[in-house]
Amino acid sequence: MATLFLVRHGQTDWNAQRRWQGHADPPLNEAGRAEARALAKRLAGTGLKRVYASDLARARETAEIVGAALGLPVEIDARLREVDVGEWSGLTMAEIEERFPEGLERRRAGGTGWAQGEQFEAMGERVLEALRDIAARDSGESALVVTHGGPIRAVATAVRGHVDGWVHAGNCDWDVIAIEAGRMRWLDSTRGGLHEQVQG
Repeated sequence: MATLFLVRHGQTDWNAQRRWQGHADPPLNEAGRAEARALAKRLAGTGLKRVYASDLARARETAEIVGAALGLPVEIDARLREVDVGEWSGLTMAEIEERFPEGLERRRAGGTGWAQGEQFEAMGERVLEALRDIAARDSGESALVVTHGGPIRAVATAVRGHVDGWVHAGNCDWDVIAIEAGRMRWLDSTRGGLHEQVQG
């Protein structure tokens, strides 16, 4: 069994402005770097053996700050990227409502709102594949995985089979899952999370 700490990256200016990021690559801001340093302190003593991150700058830098504090190198996996939100990238919800009202309605109904970019399901498949590969490599150990809000929501969907409402991880929140023989079990969360739910 592998235990994975799934962490959303620290804050960027686009987070603070509530802009959709997707595959856009804004760096952490100073608040985000402070969040990453605080995260490193919270993770000290958890027995982490490896650190993985999405290749996007906000996740990579968060992981590098934590890894440096814990004396662990960072391994990059592009499959851990956020979903590509296409034409919504860089926009606020007010701008999306003005420019793409039909897409916003699709999103509110639980679908993919953007016409370009990536389907949420496709993102979920690549993220779950990456996590299962990590678990297979690190069986019996604990690892940190720094990713994004969309991938964390995809994992919640995989564990529960559905999502009731939004699963929203704040910057540098973590969720802990166990993976054994490809099955995922939710253990803990700094946001209250889902406990001991088993993927079917």
